[in-house]
Order: sequence, then structure tokens, then C-alpha cells
Amino acid sequence: MTRNIVVGLDGTGQANAAAEWAAEEAVLRGTGVHLVYVREMPPGAVLPPGPWESEDAWAEEMTARVAGALRKRHPGLSVTTRLLPTGPVPGLVAASQESELLVLGSRALGSVAGYLLGSVGLTVAGAVERPVVLVRAGSGATAPRGPVVVGTDVRRPVDAVLGFAFEEAARRGSLIHVVYAEQLPLFGGLGPAMVPDIRLTVAPEIERSMEELLNPWRAKYPDVGAAARVVVGSAGVELVQAAGDAALVVVGRRTRHSALGGHIGSVAHAVLHHSPVPVALVPHA
Repeated sequence: MTRNIVVGLDGTGQANAAAEWAAEEAVLRGTGVHLVYVREMPPGAVLPPGPWESEDAWAEEMTARVAGALRKRHPGLSVTTRLLPTGPVPGLVAASQESELLVLGSRALGSVAGYLLGSVGLTVAGAVERPVVLVRAGSGATAPRGPVVVGTDVRRPVDAVLGFAFEEAARRGSLIHVVYAEQLPLFGGLGPAMVPDIRLTVAPEIERSMEELLNPWRAKYPDVGAAARVVVGSAGVELVQAAGDAALVVVGRRTRHSALGGHIGSVAHAVLHHSPVPVALVPHA
């Protein structure tokens, strides 16, 4: 059975942008979109302006309106909706288990509810076992153009992350830019009088390793042009800079948990907060 792409709606513009991105992605994948709203209004909360008698009444109208807009823009696309009774984190995590992909808006807490990146969004992104894409309003959600950018560690590459990125590039008929960032040691900033420029000695070796890493993927996806880039600096900063003209940025997340819940890692955290384009967070062991 083909899995749908699940979108968490909360009435915000960011969530609506996430739904539109998911619809574009569903067309590329040949699947459907499942819109979910998780009840989360506390007792006594004020509903948005309108003739709403309850949170359910507002949520049903809101999800139906978004679904109708998607069907109008994408004739033939299967769009379903559902209201979930649980809290936002367990509800979204459970909904994602039967999906190919979970898509959320990545900014802003609405007047009624919001899957805010930094609270619910980050918690869910660190807990689900499926890839999560976070989309900002105005981040090119309806125009999947430009390259797919993916961050990798050439010393510990992850097939799940690279595979997801190559698949996305293949669906879009786009290029893929693979970025590896080499963090300078503390003494690297003391100047040439103190230590040789590490870029002159390390970068060529890493570039050769990157080419060796990418050759099997190029063979598997011969129609995807893949370029490797080795930079010196913070991986998070470099990926955000590389995202400027991208359609999507892909970052890995270790599936490890603690008593405080899942973690997404410092690189993913930086990219999710600062990328101007949609970000895919891919879990891996």
C-alpha cells in the first residue's frame, strides 16, 4: 500500500505552505496527502474570529478549506483530512508512522495553535522514525527548482541521508550539491606564523574521498549531476549559505534518545532555524 505524505495543520501560514509543499512532493512521488489537525487548545482558549462553536468546528472548516485549495491546484491529487484527539507531539508522531514523510511549518505560533519550531516541531522532528520536512511560508514551497543540498561527513557517510537526497534530486530532475565542512582546530585561527594552512594539506585528500564516496551514487543515479564541495568552517553555517539557491536542504539526524526525548544535533538545529528553503531531516542509526 502506498503511504501518504502527512502534514500537520495548525491554521498558520507556515502550515499552509507546508501543505502546498507536500502536495508538490506528492505529485512527484505519485502518492497522496493526508492533512491532520491535533486538538491542543487548552480550556478557555479563544477561537479565531468566526461562527465557531468549538475547536472541532473551526478545525474541520480549516482543514477542509486547505484540502479544497490543494485539490483545486492539483487535480487528481488524493487529499484526506483527519482530526486527532491527542496532544500535538504524540498525535503527529503516531500519524507519521503510517506515512512516507511528515511535513510541518517551521515558524510562528498562531493565535490559536502552532507547531512552533523550537517546541512542538523540534520535539516531533527528534522523535519520529520517518523523514521530516520543515517548510517556511515564502520559502519557495511551490517551486521545487534549484539543486538539492545535502550535508555529509566523508569519514562517516550515511546511506539513508545520501539516498534520500539523490532520490529527491532525481524526482526534480535537478543537480545535487554534497557539502562536507572541515572544522578547523582551535589553533587553526592563530595565523600562518603559528601553523600551516590546513586547507592546503587536508582539502585535496578530502576531495578525493568525496569523489570516491559519490561515484557509486552517480552510477545508481546517472541522470543526477552531483557536485562535491569541501569547505572549512561550521557545517551548519556552510549548509545555510549553500541553501541560498537550493530547492531543498537535507540533513541527517541520529536516532538516539534520552530521558529528555530525541535530539536532532547541533548541525540540524542550526540549519532548521536559519535555512531560507525547506529542510529535510532524515533519521539514521
